[in-house]
Amino acid sequence: MATMNSLVDDFSAMLGEADALLKQAGSGTQEQAAALQAEIEAKLLAAKLQFQQLEGRAAESAKAIQVATNNYVHENPWQSIGIAAAIGFLAGVLITRR
Repeated sequence: MATMNSLVDDFSAMLGEADALLKQAGSGTQEQAAALQAEIEAKLLAAKLQFQQLEGRAAESAKAIQVATNNYVHENPWQSIGIAAAIGFLAGVLITRR
C-alpha cells in the first residue's frame, strides 16, 4: 500500500510540474514550447510505466492468493465447507436484520 501512496504522490507532483511547464510554454518561444512538451511527454511515460509495474505486481499478488486459496480448499475440503456455511449464515443474518 505504501507503494500505491508513493505512486499517487509522485503522479500528483508530476501533474503539478506539468501544469507549471504548460504555463511556462505559453510565455516562451516555439523552441522552448517544444522542449517543454518533450519533457511533459517523458514524465507522462515514466508515470505510465510505474502504473504498469504496479498493475503487474497486483496481478501477481492476486494470482498467488488464488493459488493459495485453491490449495487450501483442496487440502481442507470440510473446513472450507464449514467456513463457507458460516459466512453464508452470517450474511443471511445481516441481510435479514435490515
